[in-house]
Amino acid sequence: ESTSQMARDRIAAEGAELIIHGASWDETDTFARTLVEKVGGAYVPPFDHPAIWRGNATVIDEAAAQCPTRPDAVIVSVGGGGLFCGVVDGMQRHGWVDIPVLAAETIGAESLAASLRAGERVTLPEIRSIASTLGARTVAARAFELAQQHPTFPVVVSDADAVDACLRFAADQRVIVEPACGASLAMLYRHADLLAPYASVLVIVCGGAGADLHQLLRWQAALV
Repeated sequence: ESTSQMARDRIAAEGAELIIHGASWDETDTFARTLVEKVGGAYVPPFDHPAIWRGNATVIDEAAAQCPTRPDAVIVSVGGGGLFCGVVDGMQRHGWVDIPVLAAETIGAESLAASLRAGERVTLPEIRSIASTLGARTVAARAFELAQQHPTFPVVVSDADAVDACLRFAADQRVIVEPACGASLAMLYRHADLLAPYASVLVIVCGGAGADLHQLLRWQAALV
């Protein structure tokens, strides 16, 4: 139910039968698993599977091949934790075991930050962020495990900061990304003081299928 109309239209345009169910990803996931059992077929997880992590880890392979030196820190957005798992797995494979990860989330979708604060995985009562692709009420078990093993520092930003970062990135790079990615970019544009200890930072710019410029401007107006 929190998926934008633009994203719904794009899915339907691919010829898929679109079923809208649940106020959060967790409710949708439960329904999807039940539906697969009833009608048969394959359940494809969006983030909680080793195959997803292996694919995501290749972004670190690319960074290691392209960057002349190791970064001092890596910034990545965290929702369910699939991208985070892949990034950390890739970092460990390349020996970047001492390089900290700054795990970006938005207020109202900070399941990893809440879990690390509690010392155990916790389930948020609801998702209260426009960054719907960060909207997993419970982070993946593997993500929580890796966040305890690898130097990981959660950073939680506001929706307004995330949207502002998206718009500034669009102006700078001519690329549209959505607020889930804006959470990471907000550290560059709105919270640069957090990066003062690091001479070089690798930011995973993770996508923008859920937003366009008009939607970003509507969010900006609503969040003022």
